[in-house]
Amino acid sequence: MAAIEVERLTIRYGDVTAVDELSFTAEAGQVTCVLGRNGAGKTSTIEALEGLRRPVTGKLAVTGLDPQRDHRLLVTRIGVMLQDGGMHPAARAGELVHHAAALYEAPRAADELFERLGLVGLERRTVRQLSGGEQRRLAMALALVGRPQVAFLDEPTAGVDPAGRQQIRAMVDELRAEGVTVLLSTHDLDEAERVADRVVIIDRGRLVSSGSLDELRSSAATDEEIRFRATAGLDTAALSERLGGLPVAAVRGDEYLVGTAATPALVAGLTAWLAEHDIVLTDLRTGRRSLEDIFVRLTDPDSHDDLAVPPRSGGIAEEVESA
Repeated sequence: MAAIEVERLTIRYGDVTAVDELSFTAEAGQVTCVLGRNGAGKTSTIEALEGLRRPVTGKLAVTGLDPQRDHRLLVTRIGVMLQDGGMHPAARAGELVHHAAALYEAPRAADELFERLGLVGLERRTVRQLSGGEQRRLAMALALVGRPQVAFLDEPTAGVDPAGRQQIRAMVDELRAEGVTVLLSTHDLDEAERVADRVVIIDRGRLVSSGSLDELRSSAATDEEIRFRATAGLDTAALSERLGGLPVAAVRGDEYLVGTAATPALVAGLTAWLAEHDIVLTDLRTGRRSLEDIFVRLTDPDSHDDLAVPPRSGGIAEEVESA
């Protein structure tokens, strides 16, 4: 069952179209990560779902409610973690969370949130006295104190140290276990790969692809690859011939890709060809495609696009636009 539905959403700022007929869904009780480069339209989309930004066109639903028409009721069901925090710099951390808790009938205990998010001992500090990572964790505490059905987390790990990222990740896992729907926007692709049930990739305001990581990988010709670094400007056609006609692509600079699973014979042929041409192999990796690999191929016009991942169904209407 979809807790969030986006159908043909369009948002403009003057003559600039930030979101262009975007459609996708987020299932109840799952973590859906929205990925995109700077300016892709992620934050604008989330703000529209929160009722903070009015779209030009499109149909939105969060737990069956329209974010604009039903905003008063919607705010009792959602938790919002803004990209910029939205907290007064002179406010004390503990006072902020206790005040927010008082707005709800059955809030989470503030002390519990401070412990879960590694903020114990910081209750009397003002927001301006907190580090960037501490501010992000405080913003997350404010988003979750009301026990939301849907949590919107915009860049929750930005500026957070490794220990803080683990605490946020654990909190997201806990929300999933409680049946909370999480829509999470992030630039941290490793983090997304760790926590996401589904991924929505946006480029220049349009849907590029959506689905689970396994679905995105299975849409490629192969979900395994050989990636290596050597001298820039290799004769990839000659190397391809040596490897039995397998395509060899220059990804960028000195990085190359062979889109197939590694075998001992294939790796031996690759290294032998490089040695014959007195070319030093500086890096060699094999295995399944990472989310970063998929993301770069779908959103970087200069990368080698050997994935050809189509948009998937999943919105109220069929998702037909791709960048």
